[in-house]
Amino acid sequence: MSTFGTPARSSNLPDFPELPGTPARQWLTLTGRRTVLVVAHTVTYVKRLLDVVTLLESDFRVQVVFTVPPHELSDGTVRYLRGSGGAVLPWEEATRTSFDLAVAAGPRAMDRVRARVVLLPHGACFLKRFAAAAGSPVFGLRREDLLPGGRPPAAVVLAHEDDRAALARSCPEALPVAHVVGDPAHDRILASLPRRDAYRRALGLHAGRRLIAVTSTWGPESSFARFETLLPRLVHELRDDLHRVVVLVHPNVWSGHGARQVRAWLASWTERGVGVVPPDMDWRPVLCAADLIVGDHGSVTLYGTLTDAPILLTGTADDETNPDSPAAELALLAPALSPFHPLTGQFAYAAAEYRRPAYESVAARITSEPGRFHRNMRALLYRLLGLGQPAHAPLGGPLPVPDASLIWPSADREVPA
Repeated sequence: MSTFGTPARSSNLPDFPELPGTPARQWLTLTGRRTVLVVAHTVTYVKRLLDVVTLLESDFRVQVVFTVPPHELSDGTVRYLRGSGGAVLPWEEATRTSFDLAVAAGPRAMDRVRARVVLLPHGACFLKRFAAAAGSPVFGLRREDLLPGGRPPAAVVLAHEDDRAALARSCPEALPVAHVVGDPAHDRILASLPRRDAYRRALGLHAGRRLIAVTSTWGPESSFARFETLLPRLVHELRDDLHRVVVLVHPNVWSGHGARQVRAWLASWTERGVGVVPPDMDWRPVLCAADLIVGDHGSVTLYGTLTDAPILLTGTADDETNPDSPAAELALLAPALSPFHPLTGQFAYAAAEYRRPAYESVAARITSEPGRFHRNMRALLYRLLGLGQPAHAPLGGPLPVPDASLIWPSADREVPA
């Protein structure tokens, strides 16, 4: 009987001899499937990979399973996957088992995976580097990011043709397996913008009420590192019914500090009406609903250039920002939040100075395959699996409406004065 550990294979796939102790999953109803392992190091990676999973999991010829390798920021990942109904293999079991294909958004421990490996970026472009020194490495473009175990994977997925030049400089050995596929978050956001009014209604935003989205990556240069002073200003200076504030915090902040601690830090402000997008919730519909974005140098702020919302930056992060990235260009375009001037005046200034074509120019650097991620990615995956594609267009349409009760759990209570 075929199992997860001994899946049916096509002749063009490598042979991985089974290790002693490979578990026999003899209770499976459907056997002989192509098996795809999704290696989900963190919640951030899971969210990126789920757009890939949807391209495969409805096919009766394919079985998708998940695993979570050891990672400093993996807290909550297994819970999130199981909550979605995914079949989650323990890491040690996954490394004893052969698969037809493995998909990951990070290189950690991928040399232990017994499958052909597809590596994707876990965010927009390649925005961050280690230090401001000349030639400092960029996350996602280092040799160790692209050559797990010192060998090229089956495929390296890129979002933009310009990434090929960066790859040629940092790791030319990966060029033969590089594929410019596109960016899933970019495409889902663009497909969802026509539903902006539906998202706003779901969030309880009546006509004339403005949603201020405060976005934060993780690390010492992030917006979250400034929340202790930023959130009091937002609460005390926007004391009216015309503004509502919601914060979108990177899942690594929740994992690194612990969800209990993060909620405790934010509690005094959530009690005053600030909304918080939980780490296991899709942030993209909330971004689509925003009237103004206050953010840092992270991916979510950059994705904000796809919307019509003016952007204010919470500060500079030159030490962490890849100078060749669109995040560096956005830092020169968007006004910086000042501690000395009233927020309402700064918001009005940002709106008055907003020029859509300039932001569209930055947004165009996210991907050179706009609207084609799902088509391109599915073609690549099925080619590597040795299967013909299903005879229907791949999924990738608008996002569902957000659940406001998860963002404002006390929405039915009066906001304290």
